[in-house]
Amino acid sequence: MLLILSEFFSQYFSAVTVFQYLTLRGILGVLTALGLSLFAGPILINYLKTKQIGQSVRDDGPQSHLSKSGTPTMGGALILLSIAISTLLWADLSNKYVWVVLIVTTIFGAVGWVDDWRKVVEKNSRGLPAKWKYFWQSVGGFGAATVLYATAQSPAETQLIVPIFKDVMIELGIFYIVFTYFVIVGTSNAVNLTDGLDGLAIMPTVMVAGALAVFAYLSGRVDFANYLHIPYIAGSGELIVFCGAIVGAGLGFLWFNTYPAQVFMGDVGALALGAALGTVAVIVRQELVLVIMGGVFVMETVSVILQVASYKLTGRRIFRMAPIHHHFELKGWPEPRVIVRFWIITVVLVLIGLATLKVR
Repeated sequence: MLLILSEFFSQYFSAVTVFQYLTLRGILGVLTALGLSLFAGPILINYLKTKQIGQSVRDDGPQSHLSKSGTPTMGGALILLSIAISTLLWADLSNKYVWVVLIVTTIFGAVGWVDDWRKVVEKNSRGLPAKWKYFWQSVGGFGAATVLYATAQSPAETQLIVPIFKDVMIELGIFYIVFTYFVIVGTSNAVNLTDGLDGLAIMPTVMVAGALAVFAYLSGRVDFANYLHIPYIAGSGELIVFCGAIVGAGLGFLWFNTYPAQVFMGDVGALALGAALGTVAVIVRQELVLVIMGGVFVMETVSVILQVASYKLTGRRIFRMAPIHHHFELKGWPEPRVIVRFWIITVVLVLIGLATLKVR
């Protein structure tokens, strides 16, 4: 929106052209989302407290969590609102990728909102039934995959890029739609599983989004893409604004979500943010790098799969409790220690992911 205004006023005031630079708009996207989150955070928290929209805590988990019962939840709405406003202000609204990521984020956020509302407000422990949750997630995932496949303008946009090997590009063909669906839905649910401790999910999300912003910018520049032997995806650079908005909104939310949390994001935030990361990774063709950088999300998801499979097959549990962050809590790690150590792991994994840009 402001890009259009800057283009109009630049014919009268040359200094306004500075707002047309993508890197500056990316930075402004971060600062705008951060400012919105910090400003609206106390308002939302007070509203949630007034309406008694508080978190229910399982009594079979770590006993330290019982004190969190009643903490306002559904705070993810603050993140999504900040991301949306910042992106609409600073991004090029004629860019198809901007609209794809915004729509996917909105759909998954809506699914999470309904699930949270039923659990917290209507006191329905089932929330949104699993079949309907996955149905609407599938609508968002398959919808995005179909649009991206149908509008692809070069072979690189539908190829699977293998990190480190600069000449290994697997043509997916129509299977691209199925693959993209699993990346988006899988990442969405992986982030949701990770969101179990104060600040545990949001900081890795911020770090991965920041790294994806780098990939988006480089993929959108033909000179950098050719030099680094990564796919050139025309228009993908505009996603730096969206990723920057995730970084800003996430940091603003962390201000209130850090231990001990004043508010939880709920499914409305976790499902949407995971889908957003998966969609951006698909667009810039870095799905496998996302697996590396989002290793904490992967670890949490695998721990649940292994726990369920082991219990059904052998009647025994591998971990004291899944997802795995609860396992470490039950081993005696204080919650802040688990959180910070998982953050440190994410820093290392994000750096490894960024290193694949040059190690080819």
